Amino acid sequence: MLTTICFDADDTLWHNERFFRDAQARFFELLSDFIDAEGLNQRLLNVERANIARYGFGIKGFMLSMVETALEVSNRQVSGEVLAEIIEMGQEMLNHPIELLPGAEKTVQHLAQDFHLLVITKGDLLHQEQKLAQSGLRDLFDGVEIVSDKSPKVYGNIFADHDVDSDFAMMVGNSLKSDINPVLDVGGWGAYVPHGLSWELEHDQPRHNHDRFFEIASLEELPDLVGQICTNM
Repeated sequence: MLTTICFDADDTLWHNERFFRDAQARFFELLSDFIDAEGLNQRLLNVERANIARYGFGIKGFMLSMVETALEVSNRQVSGEVLAEIIEMGQEMLNHPIELLPGAEKTVQHLAQDFHLLVITKGDLLHQEQKLAQSGLRDLFDGVEIVSDKSPKVYGNIFADHDVDSDFAMMVGNSLKSDINPVLDVGGWGAYVPHGLSWELEHDQPRHNHDRFFEIASLEELPDLVGQICTNM
């Protein structure tokens, strides 16, 4: 049976991507004299992709990528006022209060009674720790892993460190690329919970034909899914 349930954090337990979208919309307005929104979006995405290896994932890297993109598309003609506003947007994002997704608290509380629970999330170490503390959920988890990337090797190492057999572990998350498919690759179970807003660099194909892949509409459906899997194992 399942023994360990692992949760992604951003856009699985609490809202995150919508704050990036709001910042991008303002960013497009600020740079509208130099480039149209569609073109700017692609330029920003290209810069973000190149910068992942430098800055990792999270708001700080996003803010630096916006500054770099603004300088690039304006041929360094962008004003200091615009650059200052970009920095202020990033600071506002870092200070935004946590908003749990529907069913997150109740579901985690329920599963914590019978399962070993882990948080496995990407992003800035300090900020992710702060968000988890602010969420009120930290004490319900037996462990927290904040990593620079999510790959089959990373998941395999995490499971080994926690003495978890991947055959009996499930990962719950909103990203096919980062949360679900890598865990399926190491023999685990995946519960995909689409969020509605998804960063382009997290897109991947769902493995509907995989016998350990499941898709649910919200975290509120997770306890029943876990119960069904345990009954049938």
